[in-house]
Amino acid sequence: MRLLRLAAIVCTLLCACQLAGRKSFGEVLLQVDLPDRGPRFSNALFQAVGVQLGAGNAVEWMRNGDVFHGMAEELASATKSIDIVTFIWATGKCSGTLLTEIAEARDRGVKCRVLIDAVGSLTLDEQPIKDAGCEVRRFRPVPGQDDLARDHRKLVIVDGRVGFTGGFGIDDKWLGHGRKDEEWRDTNVRVRGPAVRSMQQAFAENWLEAGGSLLPLDDFPTLEVAGEVMAGIVTSTGASVSTKADRLMQLLIASSHKRLWISNAYFVPSEPLIDLLGRKASQGVDVRILTAGDKTDTRVYLPDQRGRLARLLPLGVRAFEYMPSMMHAKTVLVDDDVVAVGSTNLDALSLNKMEEATLVAQDKSLASQLAEIFTDDMTHALELKLPKGMERKRVQ
Repeated sequence: MRLLRLAAIVCTLLCACQLAGRKSFGEVLLQVDLPDRGPRFSNALFQAVGVQLGAGNAVEWMRNGDVFHGMAEELASATKSIDIVTFIWATGKCSGTLLTEIAEARDRGVKCRVLIDAVGSLTLDEQPIKDAGCEVRRFRPVPGQDDLARDHRKLVIVDGRVGFTGGFGIDDKWLGHGRKDEEWRDTNVRVRGPAVRSMQQAFAENWLEAGGSLLPLDDFPTLEVAGEVMAGIVTSTGASVSTKADRLMQLLIASSHKRLWISNAYFVPSEPLIDLLGRKASQGVDVRILTAGDKTDTRVYLPDQRGRLARLLPLGVRAFEYMPSMMHAKTVLVDDDVVAVGSTNLDALSLNKMEEATLVAQDKSLASQLAEIFTDDMTHALELKLPKGMERKRVQ
């Protein structure tokens, strides 16, 4: 019976990939074009999604399984709190390693809270997590008011001072290097500095909804300068017309003048986003889309995904499908200085229904590093080409 229930929910989610959030009375298109970056970009971000970029952060790219090595390092030195929200948590090597570190932290008096999405981790046995000393809660158990409104955020915060976000889940398929079938390709970040406070708040609001207690004041410590990166955390919650996730993506696209490189697992964006991407490419912006190919975990997306890309190719957009494994990253590179990374997919569920979180940062070094990551991924991709049949050619 439980397996039948799981199958029904998965089927519903897959159907929702095609239908959820398709606005019945029009979609919101922001009329925004930004002439430059700097304070103007931060001001536009504040007006669109209520977040301003703040100074004093250190941000480190962590590809694939490297994120778990980083987490283990931070958990080993935790002194007060460990807070985790994730869509997927699965039993395995990855889970076992983290739980060992958490159990040792518990013995030092560290408080651990874990929030797991009720659908994303439907069959997970919570007992090992509880045995390690964590309070565990499920986000929006099913059936509920809206079973598609899931918590898709991926946040790990230690002592309120260091945080991780990106596309990762707690699952062995995120180990490795993204070059084999069983090793998913993903991009994540470790963050120190004032932006971590917003990551802690994003965890707290979901934790409270799930019935958790208020976090103590010392879980929100005064955060000193950790680096030179301007950064902010944009969180999004489902809405019937326009979400912060949708507005953020529109703003990032609109602010590009030279380069717009997007990695995203599920490229089935709304019509306003398609229009913006086509407009930017027509204006001479180097627009590139890197997404999952035949090794996607959700093949139902492929026809719509390739159909959207086929519409964009004549306008000058370049499109690539990652070949070695499932490409699960969610990153945006704008020109030479703005980057975004987090949990938000370019599909109807992420843009309209799910709880999401994205780090936005302005820093030339970070942008240069992301450009190197993207370029490397293109060497393992097939480029979609016009004309007929969308002939695919390997990137040289």
